[in-house]
Amino acid sequence: MSRNAFSILPVIEKRYSLRAFADRPVEREKILTCIEAARLAPSAENSQPWRFVVLDDPELKKAFGEAVFSGVYRMTRFALSAPVLIVILAKLDIVANRIGRWIQGTQYYLLDIGIAGEHLVLQAQALGLGTCWIGWFDAKKALQFLRLSKGLRPCAILAMGYPKFPERMPSRKRKKLDEILIWNPKLPQKEEK
Repeated sequence: MSRNAFSILPVIEKRYSLRAFADRPVEREKILTCIEAARLAPSAENSQPWRFVVLDDPELKKAFGEAVFSGVYRMTRFALSAPVLIVILAKLDIVANRIGRWIQGTQYYLLDIGIAGEHLVLQAQALGLGTCWIGWFDAKKALQFLRLSKGLRPCAILAMGYPKFPERMPSRKRKKLDEILIWNPKLPQKEEK
């Protein structure tokens, strides 16, 4: 597969879910660049349902993590070692999302959040940062802790920081293109009368 000078494939190929973070703060300018990348993401009817809460104060981040990564969510406590936690929230009850859910049965805000979040993590990778998407956390406790309105739903938490072992990139098995790609499937044959 050819890669031209404008390809983002090298960034995508290097990105992985980081779980071992260096004890080094992340510059606010880099965090803002990542949030800006997310802000520019497309969304259904340009509804832009995403909202971001950045936690980089160590005491606040620790208290938040102890609340949302407890009990059955304990396995995600590794995120407490990240210097930054970014809570991605969705603003609910946007007309485009209600119509999409009603007509298509699709929660479009989740697609929108996924696109914005992926913009964010790829920008982080391009800046030399590592991230890990976390979906396993206590969303109710997150809302209570952050004292946010009920019109917002925590969808994911991104742990962010510099890799503790930058030279160690885990190998990842991915399916081959021919296992996931279908070119021009045949049209169904019309029955003759």
